Amino acid sequence: MRDIRVEGIQRTEAGTVFSYLPLRVGDRYEPERGVAAIRALYATGLFKDVRLEVDGDVLVVIVDERPAIASVELNGAKEFDKDQVKKSLREVGLAEARIFDRALLERAEQELKRQYLARGRYSAQVTTTVTPVERNRVNIVINVEEGEAASIRTISFTGNKAFSESTLRQQLELSTPTWFTWYTKRDQYARQKLQGDLETLRSFYLNRGYLDFNVESTQVSISPDREDIHITMNLSEGERYSVSEVKLAGELLGLEAELRRLVDVKPGETFNAERLNTISKRITDRFAMLGYAFATANPIPEANRDKREVSFTILVDPGRRAYVRRVNITGNTRTRDEIIRREVRQFESGWFDSEKVRLSRDRIDRLGYFEKVEVETPAVPGTLDQVDINFNIKERPTGSIQAGAGYSSTEKLVLQGSYSQQNVFGTGQAISLEINTSRATRTLAVTHVDPYVTLDGISRSIEVFDRKSDLARLGLGSVDLATRGGTVRFGVPFTEFDTVFFGIGYEGTKIGLTQFSPLTYVDYVNLFGEKTDALIASVGWSRDSRDNLLVPTRGRYQRLFGEVGTPALDLQFYRLTYQFQQFLPVTNRFTLAFNTEAGYGDGYDGKAYPIFKNFYAGGIGSVRGYDGGSLGPRQLLSDGSAGSSLGGNRRFNFSLEGLLPLPGADRTLRALTFIDGGQVWGRDDKLSFSDLRYSAGFGIAWVSPIGPLKLSYAYPLKNQPGDRLQRFQFQIGTGF
Repeated sequence: MRDIRVEGIQRTEAGTVFSYLPLRVGDRYEPERGVAAIRALYATGLFKDVRLEVDGDVLVVIVDERPAIASVELNGAKEFDKDQVKKSLREVGLAEARIFDRALLERAEQELKRQYLARGRYSAQVTTTVTPVERNRVNIVINVEEGEAASIRTISFTGNKAFSESTLRQQLELSTPTWFTWYTKRDQYARQKLQGDLETLRSFYLNRGYLDFNVESTQVSISPDREDIHITMNLSEGERYSVSEVKLAGELLGLEAELRRLVDVKPGETFNAERLNTISKRITDRFAMLGYAFATANPIPEANRDKREVSFTILVDPGRRAYVRRVNITGNTRTRDEIIRREVRQFESGWFDSEKVRLSRDRIDRLGYFEKVEVETPAVPGTLDQVDINFNIKERPTGSIQAGAGYSSTEKLVLQGSYSQQNVFGTGQAISLEINTSRATRTLAVTHVDPYVTLDGISRSIEVFDRKSDLARLGLGSVDLATRGGTVRFGVPFTEFDTVFFGIGYEGTKIGLTQFSPLTYVDYVNLFGEKTDALIASVGWSRDSRDNLLVPTRGRYQRLFGEVGTPALDLQFYRLTYQFQQFLPVTNRFTLAFNTEAGYGDGYDGKAYPIFKNFYAGGIGSVRGYDGGSLGPRQLLSDGSAGSSLGGNRRFNFSLEGLLPLPGADRTLRALTFIDGGQVWGRDDKLSFSDLRYSAGFGIAWVSPIGPLKLSYAYPLKNQPGDRLQRFQFQIGTGF
């Protein structure tokens, strides 16, 4: 051949065609080599037709190019994220500038239909349009008509004898329509949800002794109009078994007596798979605390079907003791690495300890800088005795500059301007400048907190403040209070959970009276004067084992704090407060929270207790359903009726809350139910818990982008004549 000529190409370079041809100028053309050339060009995927012709001593390669994709448009897809769908199409070759392949488009169309069917949208229609444009290109348009998701009309069971259909339906995520399913979507069928429900049903039976339980089959039928779905589950319950014996076997490393105490299943008890798995986890956790990161404890059943009994041998294999190669931290784009690492208690090159890993995770989460903290302990590839500790975090905004307004049911409109940063430049230090003004209070405060003044973890906080309060607008008496001062306080940790505090501060307080001021304030001013100064020493202790600072789900918090007005200046008093919180995870999502607070104050060395240091109760933060600060002693008016609240030197209140994160929302958005109780007593009142006021209700709590928000609707219980009630209460834009 003297030459090779290519015809029909528009976008493809001639050199590309020549590179795939097994023929060169000067070669002798033979039919076999021509067939090989055609196959090679077809294999590129660039051409839909290839022909070879001979013109004298010139080989002519005639090609018909496949069109390129000019654009891909997706319309009507709301069930799925449009960008994610386009990304999936791009990964299979349907994207701009790619070669168009109709077979790929048809497969993508069928896959999209299959995904809609899996979501219960049986009436979904997917159509594709391919439009040729200039320069041998095509526009692809995928139109989707999603239709309505099919709703589950019936869920029925066959073969169930031990439990009723209503009991079994309560275990399922899928549900027939209820008044709330418009939000939860539980009445919309999805194959994945059904598989999850089958596993839930299996666990339900296994936890109640039915060792031979099995789901024989499931039938899912759809109505002719494709709007109603009917689900039938065919069950084989089998017999109920009791446990005859639980034995330990394998390498117990001399810990048999200790491990035996972890086995809390007694012979004769009904078999419970969950309890048995819990025992296995306890055993592996105990070995993990000793460095055996790969320990296993597998229960091996041996059933006696005649006696309906089952015995278990827990085969323990500790594996090799592991040590930590590296501690890796990812996701901290703002917070410095050392700020996180100083909270880690599992060290590199040390023996692996699962308890230290858990403690490290909790300490990092308690910083309050992160939305999410996850920990993984993968084995190091190619080794048998090494693991890495990977902390994967997601940071949340910890700083804000605000100039806006908030509202609370107690203080009404609150105009606020503030700058706060809980993690300044990623150093872990906090600084805030706060300017708040409302009908009742005005605040100017500057605070700086350094949690690690020393390498040992001693913290220091410094605050300077100027606060003014119009108690009349708070319903606490016709009095103006103005307080200026500052404090410095240090915290010294002496265990992983315990910290002691001590500090010193100055407060100068001025009391402004009117002709309507309560006599208690008048008497106090007559005794001490309108202006008093105090040098206040403080000391305290806290113990915090909560798993998270913002939304704890387990753990305990205690705080004992006392302040004393020293004899150096006018006021000589002491004030003690104690707070106790307990968080119990009832389920994976539902948390039970208990909080109680007690306070007591008095003067010493013959001096009176400062009335402006009184405790108050009522409203959000103490007893919801009662007006803020309204409980306890009241001013006695000339007509004998009760006027403004005066507070008291003794206080007790408690709260029991059930917290449940709302599905599909930020984990800080939680629904809650509660029972509150509390009261305040004056110096001359007899302390009696029969005086307590109670309330019950429900609400919502959320750490929103504009500040903490809490709403509650309470039903006051045991209220007395004269109590100021306020069923609906909320705060937004200010702390609570």
